[in-house]
Amino acid sequence: MIPGLEEHRASCPYCGEPITLVVDRSVGTQTTIEDCSVCCRPVVVVVSEDSDGNLQLAVQSEDDA
Repeated sequence: MIPGLEEHRASCPYCGEPITLVVDRSVGTQTTIEDCSVCCRPVVVVVSEDSDGNLQLAVQSEDDA
């Protein structure tokens, strides 16, 4: 894996299947749209860091974003 990139697992908000997301820690707070590798629907991924530097990752459907 490229330095600064981390893999994280989440559940697709549409089909519930586990998906793997690659997050670039060097970017900081970010919002991206990734297609679910199972159902191909667009998943909104919101990445941020808390005050302790811990990564916070949230996934939502486009309707909930």
